[in-house]
Amino acid sequence: MKKIDFLIGTVIGFVAPVIGSFIFIESFTSYHFIDGIAIFKAQQVLGKIITLGAIFNIATFFLLLQFNRELMARGIILATILLTIITLFI
Repeated sequence: MKKIDFLIGTVIGFVAPVIGSFIFIESFTSYHFIDGIAIFKAQQVLGKIITLGAIFNIATFFLLLQFNRELMARGIILATILLTIITLFI
């Protein structure tokens, strides 16, 4: 049961930045999501967009702590660290 909570937290930690990036691209740019990803990758600012999307990880982390889901919150932290490493190489 504990490993599943950690895994669920990690998956949430990777999905939340995608949702945040989607909301940012659709709301604040004139591009659609897939086109925006391609354009931002060509302009070499895709890492910054992913970083803006990772703000949802902060909210999710504190929300999980409020509901006493510490293992899921640890999964969020792991996903955030992995996203940071990935963003460095994009």
